[in-house]
Amino acid sequence: MNRKNRKSHLVPLFTLSLVLVSGTIAILSLSTRLSSAQSRDPAPFSHALPSLDGSHLRATVVEVNYAPGEADKPHSHPCTVIGYVAQGAIRFQVKGGPEGVYKAGETFYEPPNGVHQVSANASDKEPARLIAFFVCDHETPLTVPPIEDHSGHGSK
Repeated sequence: MNRKNRKSHLVPLFTLSLVLVSGTIAILSLSTRLSSAQSRDPAPFSHALPSLDGSHLRATVVEVNYAPGEADKPHSHPCTVIGYVAQGAIRFQVKGGPEGVYKAGETFYEPPNGVHQVSANASDKEPARLIAFFVCDHETPLTVPPIEDHSGHGSK
């Protein structure tokens, strides 16, 4: 690759890096404000991401509101998901892992293609709100039917 082509690839990567850093700062700022509003010390969250190609990265932020007692059907996300509980409490389980309850101000990680078996409001009386941060390495729907075999080999 000649110097001119290499430089043309660096500009989008530099721009993407700035966007990701800005987004991270905004997320941390929001997390700190929400945690402080609840008189809780903000807990740092860090999780390694899977290997990504990086040429088609896209970040998407989605607000998910649960009515009292509401639950989602099992599903998968082709992308890495970081969840932040903004209100109430969420019951959460990815196939093969323990079921947990995450309260307002807490954060969790969901690997790409994991089967999200439990995603529900933990309360029958109060609403719950989740902010989901998707990091995708390609164009894809954010939610798909459960992916039972995520080894990449499929079933025969």
